[in-house]
Amino acid sequence: MTTPFSDLDQFIALPRVDGIALSPDGQRVALTVSTLRPDATAYRRAVWSVASTGDDRPVRLTRSATGESGAAFTRNGDLLFVSRRPDADADDDTAQLWLLPAAGGDARPVTRLSGGAGGVVATAGDADVVAITADLLPTAAAGERVGVVTRDAALRKRRDDAKVHAILHETYPVRYWDHDLGPGEPHVLALDLADLTEPIASEPVTGVTTDASAERPSDAPDPYPAHLPEPLDVTPAPGRSLDHVSGALTPDGRTLVAAVGVPTARGHRSALVSIDVDTAARTVLFDEPDVDHELPTLSHDGTTIAWVRTERSTPAGANQQEVWVAHVDGSDARRVATDWDRWPTELVFAPDDTAVLAVADQGGRAPIFRIPVDGGAVVQLTDDDWAYSGVRVSAASGVVVALRASWAAPLHPVRIDADGSVTTLPTPAPLPVVPGRLEEVETTTADGARVRGWLVLPEGDGPHPLLLWVHGGPLNSWNQWSWRWAPMLAAAQGYAVLLPDPALSTGYGLDFVNRGWNAWGQAPYTDLMTITDAVVARDDVDESRTAVMGGSFGGYMANWIAGHTDRFRAVVTHASLWAMEQFIGTTDSSDYWQSIFDEQGLRENDPHRFVADITSPVLVIHGDRDHRVPIGEGLRLWSELAEHHAADDGSMPHRFLYFPDENHWVLQPQHAVVWYRTVFAFLGQHVLGEEWTRPELLG
Repeated sequence: MTTPFSDLDQFIALPRVDGIALSPDGQRVALTVSTLRPDATAYRRAVWSVASTGDDRPVRLTRSATGESGAAFTRNGDLLFVSRRPDADADDDTAQLWLLPAAGGDARPVTRLSGGAGGVVATAGDADVVAITADLLPTAAAGERVGVVTRDAALRKRRDDAKVHAILHETYPVRYWDHDLGPGEPHVLALDLADLTEPIASEPVTGVTTDASAERPSDAPDPYPAHLPEPLDVTPAPGRSLDHVSGALTPDGRTLVAAVGVPTARGHRSALVSIDVDTAARTVLFDEPDVDHELPTLSHDGTTIAWVRTERSTPAGANQQEVWVAHVDGSDARRVATDWDRWPTELVFAPDDTAVLAVADQGGRAPIFRIPVDGGAVVQLTDDDWAYSGVRVSAASGVVVALRASWAAPLHPVRIDADGSVTTLPTPAPLPVVPGRLEEVETTTADGARVRGWLVLPEGDGPHPLLLWVHGGPLNSWNQWSWRWAPMLAAAQGYAVLLPDPALSTGYGLDFVNRGWNAWGQAPYTDLMTITDAVVARDDVDESRTAVMGGSFGGYMANWIAGHTDRFRAVVTHASLWAMEQFIGTTDSSDYWQSIFDEQGLRENDPHRFVADITSPVLVIHGDRDHRVPIGEGLRLWSELAEHHAADDGSMPHRFLYFPDENHWVLQPQHAVVWYRTVFAFLGQHVLGEEWTRPELLG
């Protein structure tokens, strides 16, 4: 009998929880769930409701061909989400903000923005104000704040009619991850949902004359509907400073506290500001050279902010991520959790505002911690083998919910009580039965460092062939489920999978990170080899049948390993860094990578210098839309493998799997199937001694 882990078609069809929101009264949990489209070529999202008590079955709230995402609640319990679903009052397929009333009734659009709505930044606790992101063309946004969306629509229409797609850049960078930046610039717009009314046929139009004799040009865009709240631009002339904006609204909705970018020579640092929603007046709260202020969160009473302050890393090493608190006006700023050597990934105030709840990697897990704002000792709230994320809090009821996952189970919702006890909530994405079991492994390196990881073991006594799977990042940890990197699929093929956290991994303290800083090919490499040695010494692992694989930094390490040892029968390198000097000048964030390496570190840790020493067959995988690790890395790796290892007739044991329309990740479901089938066929040939079989869909 097949299972979702032995049959890739079943695997990609498993529903997946992507996001979580909590109603203000703490009674309802909104889950965003992805399901496979009927043609199995893409996913679409819907929002479901689950009781925080865990008593009721999940109820689906939204349903459309295009799907919904970015769920958030208003103060009244109405549900906000972003969707490209059709609007009965407009012929448009751009993403807009929608509202589903808590009292019942159909969802309705809240915006009609020509460039579409981005997502919800924040909602006010005691007012109807919501802050969202949206791209506006620079020229259109250069005038008055009122009417900006109408000017933006007119300019977009002229560009579309003229079929102009050119983008003029005035700052660096020009692209991010998998897309070009521009021509629009991200803004934060404020909406007062109290102004939302029902449309009527003869309604006046905002920002234009109502004189019947005044004719509107036939090629002009539709004026902004008067029944929708007029978007108010609270961030005029932002440039690229809001590409990664985050923040919170004060309960009255009049002030936005946000982390925004401050332009530097070639990039941005992050600063904390407060913005008056009515006037767009901005006050800088915290901004320092070579320091980032990020992850701002606001207490429920609106009096206190908490955030993470980090001095920029240099080739000498990374710096501690510090948790700070201050009054909302920036006064009485002080660091808390001074003895806590962890890096928080999210912060939210506890229901009573006396502490901040934080999530951080720790020892192959990601617990929730309680950080008192008075400077008291940090308390670990959850103590189990799970990684938590998406912590949401209701001040009204004291309810705390989150998502959690491990390598044995994907994301699912839970409630966390004040004593740290955890209750699993119902989910519309049932947890699959996995074909392997997890075992924690560790070793001690020559320099005395403890290096640990997870070992996924398949059914049976073995000895099992081993896959050393290196994580990306590199500031990362193998601590929770990934639909893209799914070791349970390999376990279903009979492999044991080693998921180690070498030097540079998070969750083990700053010193552990800095063991590999500016020296990627040194301690990270020896850590990986040492823990591999410990695992292959087991009776249930076959030392003679091993392979290494990884993506991004994991791909870098796979390349480095290939040039430094012949112990592995095969190497799979996905989206990998190959020629470091070339990479640094072409990635989408050159300034960061140049800041953490010096010339010696780049030269000594450049894997392409060792191409002639590669003896293991290599499967190179790369996507052409990968702007983080550009396609040139994969192309140069493939070229140099051919230069040094191809026979006179051009044949070689290496292969190159190329995706013209994928980015750093392989996201399309059928491409994921092709990815795994190609990887398992390559490993089967070189690790298991099977005959090579070309995946059918590769032609």
